[in-house]
Order: sequence, then structure tokens, then C-alpha cells
Amino acid sequence: MTQIKTITALSSLSDVQRASEEIHQQLSNDDLGFILFYCSSVYSLPAIALSMQALFGNTKIVGCTTAGEISSAGDQEHSIVAIGFSSTYFAISAELIKSMSGFDLLDAQQTINRLSEQCSSKALTPIKNNTFLLTLLDGLSFEEEHFLAALNSAAAGIPHFGGSAGGDNNLSNTHVYYDGQFYQQAAVVIMVNTICPFEVFNCHHIKRATEKLVVTNVDATSRTVYEINAEPAALEYARLLNLEVKDLCPTVFSLNPLAVKVGGQYYIRSIQKVNEADLSLTFYCAVDVGIVLTAVEMDDILHSLSAKLVDISERYGKPELVLACDCVLRRLEIEHKNLNTQVQALNRQYKIAGFNTYGEHINGIHLNQTFTGVYIAGGPNE
Repeated sequence: MTQIKTITALSSLSDVQRASEEIHQQLSNDDLGFILFYCSSVYSLPAIALSMQALFGNTKIVGCTTAGEISSAGDQEHSIVAIGFSSTYFAISAELIKSMSGFDLLDAQQTINRLSEQCSSKALTPIKNNTFLLTLLDGLSFEEEHFLAALNSAAAGIPHFGGSAGGDNNLSNTHVYYDGQFYQQAAVVIMVNTICPFEVFNCHHIKRATEKLVVTNVDATSRTVYEINAEPAALEYARLLNLEVKDLCPTVFSLNPLAVKVGGQYYIRSIQKVNEADLSLTFYCAVDVGIVLTAVEMDDILHSLSAKLVDISERYGKPELVLACDCVLRRLEIEHKNLNTQVQALNRQYKIAGFNTYGEHINGIHLNQTFTGVYIAGGPNE
């Protein structure tokens, strides 16, 4: 008989207690040793913290707020998605960093050492080649870049992906959850040691570069670009698209992203909002003066992801779970193009579960408009 490796639960009930109880009921299994959950920020977070702590007792549970939830039933909103991991197949440790500010290489090395020791103590399988990292960061902290760089330096080649917590579409109320409490300006680092085959991956749907733009005035701390090509940033971006500033909105940003070229590859730097007072643009990722932003033409959003999953499945076999961190702007594009039915079919086929983010992480890099995740194959049965 095949033993359960992971269980995914979903509740769209609006009442916190009933939703939490529904999640608990769906995750009812004595072998679960760790639970990861993603929830809409429309819920009362203190109430969720209390109910989850009470229902799951001694089972370790971590999570974050979202800009949308993802499950095999398709893209969700105003819901809770949770994934339970069997202790027979997974040794998982997690640590809270209460403030990302000032997190340095020494902090990162100590964090990785503690997580490794906790996983190793469960004597499941060697850490090397059998382990990946998942990061959940406050998506409005402005601290992702230096945090991820430090963590990646200390990880010594352990593959890593993650996502920045969202606050639905309100650009506020972003939290990570750890040990019965929600936190802001904080991070949760999760180490997953497993006997199941897996592959950490990312994909985007950039087709080709078009026009180049230069950032000429910026407040790097707040990721606010005041001028592009020595013109007010929103005006210059609108000119590029033959639009008026008043027409700029998240859907426009999702369909017309800007990117930076690093090491021969393009990485999207998504626009978060227009600041009407001075016609500046605030970005989700780091920007600095002198950076060349390139307008890019986008390809079919689902083709690149589907092709990536087909490629991995041909090498690893059928998935047990694809744990996903998918940009909120990709979700907006999917909704704009009425692709929800196709997404639901893809999610069901590959058992995709996760959340829509305010930023994605892959091996120390913070980026936007990207799908990052881990493909966990069925693995050995006992």
C-alpha cells in the first residue's frame, strides 16, 4: 500500500474558525510532521493564528499571507491553502528571523547550521543532494535583496526558492506566520530534507527585448523611480506604451513589464504602482540610478510553464506535488486573458499548490513576474 507523502487542503469559508477546522479535517493524518499554509489577508490574522495553533497542537506549522492562493482546484482568492508533509518522507526544520534588517552572512551561516542540525537529527537521509530551502519574506519589507544574497552565500549550493508574502491586491498587510503568530518585516527560512526526488526551478515568459530605458533619478531604499530618461518616470513609461498616465494600472504593468539584463539573462523588475503626486513609479524589486531597464515583449504565459513541467516530468516521473510561488502580476495577466480554465487543468495535472507573491526568490535572486517552485516526484514507496 502506498503511504501518503503530502496532503493539500483548501478552504474558501469566510469564517475563520470554520475555515481552520475544514483545513484541519482535510489534513487529518497521524504521519504529518510539518504543515505549510497560505492565507488571504482578508481574514482576521490574530484569529487564524489562534485557531491554527489550537487545532494543530504540536505539529510545526508556518505560512504567510498572499496575493492569491493556488491549488489543484485552480487559482483561488479569499481562501486558505495548506500542505501537510509526511514525516516518513520529509525531515523539515524552520526558523523565524524577526527582522530582516541587518541580516548578514554570519546570521545566515548560523541559521543554515541550525536548520541542518535539526534535519540531520531526524536521520532521514544525508543533507547533501537531498535538501532544498524555501523562503517566505514580508513582501513590503524592502529588505529581500540583501537577505537573499546573504542566505544564498551561506547555503553552500543547497537549491533555494521562495516568495514574498502578499496582501491580496491592497499593497499592505503582508505577514509571515511562525509558531502561533504573524509577523511583519520578518522572514521564515524552511529547510526540507527528503527521500523523494525533486528539482527546484523557475520560469518566465519573456519573448524578446524591445526598447531600452535608463533610470536617471531614484530612491533606492523605497524602490521609487522618479525619472526615466531624465523624464518623470510614469510619463516616460506611459509614452513607451502610447498611453496616458491615468491609464496605468496593475493589469497594464503585468502585460508590459520592464527587465534588467544580468549575466546574459533578463530578469523582470515589475512596477508596483504610480505615485500621482510626483509621477514616480514604485517597483517590487531593487532599482538604482543608472540601471538600464528594457521593455520586453511577452510570450504565451502558460506555454513556458507547461513546457518546463513536461521536461521535468520526463526526467522524474509523475509529480507528488509542485510547490509554487507565482507572481501576482502573472495572475492578473491570466485573469485578463481569461485563462483560468487552462490554469486549473494545469494545476490539477501537476498537483500545483502555493500562493501568488509580491516577489519571487530563486537561488539568492529576488525577481518578479516569474514562477518559482519545486517539483517533488513520487519517490520511493515503502
